[in-house]
Amino acid sequence: MRSTGTAYLWWLLCLFAVCGIHRFYAGKTVTGVIWLLTGGLFAVGQIIDLFLIPGMIDRANTRNRLERLEGGAAV
Repeated sequence: MRSTGTAYLWWLLCLFAVCGIHRFYAGKTVTGVIWLLTGGLFAVGQIIDLFLIPGMIDRANTRNRLERLEGGAAV
């Protein structure tokens, strides 16, 4: 289970010029790389993500639960 609080801690790394780690944590690899290479879409994306993080984490947790259920049903 991923935590919103942990995602916000990862988000804070942007203060040290490492943007996008919170997106990797939420399972968004492609946009994580984009954020990493562009400084969080020139900081605008980082600020917008302050509001989007809870939804990203909820979706990642739901996706993980569904994958676990599908894996358990197949066995």
